[in-house]
Amino acid sequence: MKTIVFNTISEFHEQSNFPPPENPLFSIIHTKLKEGETSDCEDEEQTEPVSLTNHFYSISLKNITSGEILYGRTKYDCTNGTLLFTAPNQKMIFRGMAFNSEAFHIAFHKDYIIGTPLFDKIKKYNFFNYNVNEALHLSPKEEELLKTIFRNIETEYHNNQDEFSKEIILSHLETLLKYADRFYKRQFLNRKEINQELFTRFIGVLDVYVSADLLEEKGIPTVEWMASQLSVSHRYMSDTIKAETGKTAVDQINLYLIEEAKNLLLAPDASISETAYKLGFEYPQYFSRLFKKKVGISPKKYIENASLN
Repeated sequence: MKTIVFNTISEFHEQSNFPPPENPLFSIIHTKLKEGETSDCEDEEQTEPVSLTNHFYSISLKNITSGEILYGRTKYDCTNGTLLFTAPNQKMIFRGMAFNSEAFHIAFHKDYIIGTPLFDKIKKYNFFNYNVNEALHLSPKEEELLKTIFRNIETEYHNNQDEFSKEIILSHLETLLKYADRFYKRQFLNRKEINQELFTRFIGVLDVYVSADLLEEKGIPTVEWMASQLSVSHRYMSDTIKAETGKTAVDQINLYLIEEAKNLLLAPDASISETAYKLGFEYPQYFSRLFKKKVGISPKKYIENASLN
């Protein structure tokens, strides 16, 4: 596999045969092919995949017509109007990529946004950390709206730089990210079957974990571990489960454990402390508080009520 690592935005421009960036920490590239023309990202004869890692953030809007993009352990589902986000040091693998029509690419270094409100805000945009086949697929109306923002950024980027340039660019960039966040939430809601399938697999992983008696041995599984078993990032998994069930992944794990606890507590001579340890809780007091929060009564009261029936 061919490996490409871009340490700087200037390196990316040079190897991609683009003019040098006007700012070493920020650039925007706008390409537009003639009608019917297709751009290949690889040589037609080259079937070997290419591994690409950037040491900066990137946002790409392209109409992908063929090829594969591997991000994490799964494939991107590429269709019209695809918006891709990557954070620094995330690896993507491309094979036989081709796209047509208008395309935009923004690259910016972490140092470009340091000391600005966006430096902290960008950490809350989960789509920069999706390691899955979950690019943002845009409707024609959404695509045109985002293209307008890209063009506004492009216009300011090519203006003579002054004291307002960076602030204006960052303002447009933040608007772009806010719209992307809105469209991602729409996409999660519209992809009900995919959400349901992932949640079913999520519960399946818990079933296997519990049946193998790993709770007492290894403790309660973390969200990160659960996501690794599903070959997705923990942020994507959490967003999908929240969209499907209205509850977070942590809530779902806790609810699963409480249902297991209800069964264990009904065994003859059941011990609350022993039940807590069997379910992977390090402290029985925490288990009792969680049980009461979810069930409405304490484990002790639950046992007493069951004995009366």
